[in-house]
Amino acid sequence: MFSRKKQPPIKSLVAQGTRVNGDVLFADGIRIDGEVVGDVRAVPDLPSILVVSESAKVQGALHAVHVIINGTVEGPVHATELLELQPKARITGNVHYKALEMHQGGVISGQMCPTLPLLEDKPTLKLASNAS
Repeated sequence: MFSRKKQPPIKSLVAQGTRVNGDVLFADGIRIDGEVVGDVRAVPDLPSILVVSESAKVQGALHAVHVIINGTVEGPVHATELLELQPKARITGNVHYKALEMHQGGVISGQMCPTLPLLEDKPTLKLASNAS
């Protein structure tokens, strides 16, 4: 379903052994192998991918189009399209997503909140009259 679309390139890296204190704003893609204390946000209205690897820890909110988690996140996760939870994903916080792929072993301690299409996006329902 989403594999047909070309993913944006991962241009940024928070390497293992690195700790970032503060919010991170990125374009295209970012991979976190280290630790971030702060929110991680993609530039709004552009394709984006955010990867939290098995060795990573994030204390803050995540916001991107496509989010892949295999590490630890303490905070809400917002994936406007696809959220992928790998086997070692540990999330403490609410998750918001349009589509979810969750592997066995992934854990969410919070509410799962699927994004529903707005009512304006659906055609108006018209009932047929029963007049003879």
